[in-house]
Amino acid sequence: MHTVPHKRTLLKLAAAGALAPWALAACGRKEEPASTPAAASGAASAAAAPLKAAWIYVGPVGNAGWSFAHDQGRKAAQVEFGDRLQTSFVESVPEGADTERVLRDLIAQGNTLLFGTSFGFMEAMVKVAQEFPQVRFEHATGYKTGPNLNVYDSRFYQATYLAGIIAAHMSPSGLLGYVGSVPIPEVLRNIDAYTLGAQSVRPDVKTRVVWTNSWFDPPRETEAANALLNGGADVLLQNTDSPAVIQAVEQAGKLAFGWDSDMSAFGGNAHLGSCIADWSRYYRQSVQAALDGSWKGGQVTRWGVPEGQNDLIKLSERIPAEVRAQVEQVKARMKDGSFDVFTGPVLDAAGKERLAAGTRADDAWMGAIDFFVQGVEGQIPATR
Repeated sequence: MHTVPHKRTLLKLAAAGALAPWALAACGRKEEPASTPAAASGAASAAAAPLKAAWIYVGPVGNAGWSFAHDQGRKAAQVEFGDRLQTSFVESVPEGADTERVLRDLIAQGNTLLFGTSFGFMEAMVKVAQEFPQVRFEHATGYKTGPNLNVYDSRFYQATYLAGIIAAHMSPSGLLGYVGSVPIPEVLRNIDAYTLGAQSVRPDVKTRVVWTNSWFDPPRETEAANALLNGGADVLLQNTDSPAVIQAVEQAGKLAFGWDSDMSAFGGNAHLGSCIADWSRYYRQSVQAALDGSWKGGQVTRWGVPEGQNDLIKLSERIPAEVRAQVEQVKARMKDGSFDVFTGPVLDAAGKERLAAGTRADDAWMGAIDFFVQGVEGQIPATR
């Protein structure tokens, strides 16, 4: 894990000074407190200063994808707590030194709860958290914690496995496609889970991977999708943040899944379902803890299908009823704990056993995945 590249590196800002205070004011948006019962909890609450919380996003919020999904969670927290909470966000924040500057500026603005929603923000958050022990920090998808720094993550691979079941039934050729972003364990386990889900239906299914080496680059995502389609893949999944893949698949008359958020509006007839993460519950929980004084650092929270954070939603009507039923049965087993995606034997593409028969993978094993399972075609790029 320590050798993986920074996650969600994208979108260089247009000018070197784009993160000056005036630019932050343009990007960070203060949301008006919602008019809710929680916002009218009495004169004492109304007189108290609101908790100021800020989110930083590695890409544009837009209307679909990773940053959009996190911002939907921020909005849900704002609605939940009304005028007890004042939120803001900064989008398209580059990873590295710029991350540190943004964090410090948000702290100078009075924010005492900060959410960083990209793996590549990790080192900056660790550093700034040490400098400001009175501020609470929450980091998405990382692995380093501190006295005032927590980690929260999402088990996307569970919904990805469900998508693989559908893909195997819907693929005439048995060749699936996957648009990969960067080769970190998170992405590799999603590719592997997609393949394992498909192979639970059709053991001979293959998955071909094309990499973009970026989290948000619509032109490159389109090129990768077209390369897979031209090579014969007919059901595609992605680990990139824009709707470009599913739009390319729609134009080609093939099938695909949305990613991060509901992409049914972009996929037309191509859309089979969307693998999503709903961050709202975690954000409400963290804000509540900050408000009532129970917030603690050094915590790691990873939620998935059982907790309602991950799901495969908006299933297409073209999926046969019996296939839908199969997906629901597997999902039910995920929820009750009787099924784990990564249960041995798990063999890599070279046939080497990576997980013994009957063994359930723990988070340490999944966090160190550096291989394709059997049936995945393509090369894993060297990490930067």
